[in-house]
Parts: sequence; structure tokens; C-alpha cells
Amino acid sequence: MQRFFKHEIKSRGGSTHALRQVARRFRREILAEQDLACLVRVADRLFAGAVLEEKNFAVMLLEGITGRLGPGEFKLLEGWLDRVTSWADHDGLVHYLIGPMVAADDVYLKRLPTWAGKKSRWHQRAAAVSLVQSTRRHKNFNHIQGVTELLANSKDDMVQKGLGWLLREAVKANPRQAVTYLMSIRQRLPRPVLRTACQTLAPGERRRVLERANTARLPRSKPITARPQ
Repeated sequence: MQRFFKHEIKSRGGSTHALRQVARRFRREILAEQDLACLVRVADRLFAGAVLEEKNFAVMLLEGITGRLGPGEFKLLEGWLDRVTSWADHDGLVHYLIGPMVAADDVYLKRLPTWAGKKSRWHQRAAAVSLVQSTRRHKNFNHIQGVTELLANSKDDMVQKGLGWLLREAVKANPRQAVTYLMSIRQRLPRPVLRTACQTLAPGERRRVLERANTARLPRSKPITARPQ
């Protein structure tokens, strides 16, 4: 597990598939014996831990049932962003829990500009990654543009990778609209973001978007004339 991370993490190892199976079984048992509120409390306790699999297990307990969650649970999940320690627990939380809620209910979209404006790299990355589910459903393209504008100048690699992921999904979902937008903003996007966004394009189209020879035109200089000595 450690080879996927630049910093030291706490991990118990094991198969993600097996962990998800156990999480689903525990979810059925908790819901049968208690209720949804109890399940959310268990997940909340688990995501407070320092071990990667504990946080993953918390996400898996709620994965697939976000339609049963409301504004109170969304606020709780937003608070989990302060507990994120790596891209892995971040993307599990945002892509599988927050993202589906944002795609299903426009009321949550207003939180994204706030996240993008924070100094926290994980909140900024969440502003982008939370829209991946939306673009796969062909929704909220204007918000994708808005978040891109807010994050375009970020030099944080985690934020850039999250934004690149979002734009790549936008290109896959609606190539014509997304490519037109990329052409309009390519001079401002960091090169890694633009390369990731273009990954699924045909080679010729990708080269057209990545051509940036005109992004830094200098004013034509006047000819230099020798001064008399």
C-alpha cells in the first residue's frame, strides 16, 4: 500500500473487494437491528480513525444509499474533509458519498465555491471531484466551469490532479462542449491539468488543444540601430 503514497500511511492491507463485502454485510445487520442514524454514527466513528481501511470502511457503509441521506448528513460528510489525510480517503469520501448527493440535489452545489476558496488542498480538490458524478450524468456543466475558473491557478499537485480528473470526465461525457471550453481556457490551465483533460481525445484533437505556441506572444520588438560612438 505504501508505494501509492508519498507520505507514510497507516494501513492494515487486504483486499478492497473483500472489505466492501464485509461492509455491505455489516450495513444490512445494522439497519436490520437499529436504523440509518445508527449506521451514520458508526461510519462517523470509523472515519475519525487514522487507519486507511477504517476510513474506507466508513465510506463503504454508506456507499450506494446516499439517496437516503439529507442535509444533516451532508453537513456531517463535509466535516469529514477536515479528517482527510490522503488522496485515497479523500476520493472515497467525495466521489462515492458527496458526489452522488451533489449530482442528485442542486442545493448542495452552493458549497463548492466555498470549498474552492479555502486554503485546504482537500477542500479545493473536493470542489472538483464532487462534480465528477454530475458530469457523468450530463449535469451542472456551468458549475464545472465555475470551479475550474476558481482552481485554474492552483499549484498544488493534488488539486491539479483532481481538476484534471473532472475535466477528463467532462470531455468523455460531452466532447464538443468540453473541448470548446478547454480551448477558451487552455492558456490559464496548468500543463498537467490540460494533459489529463485531453487523455481520451483522438490524437489530432489532443494536439490541437495542447498547442500553446500562441499563449505567450511577445510584442514585436523594434529593430536595433547602432548608436554613433
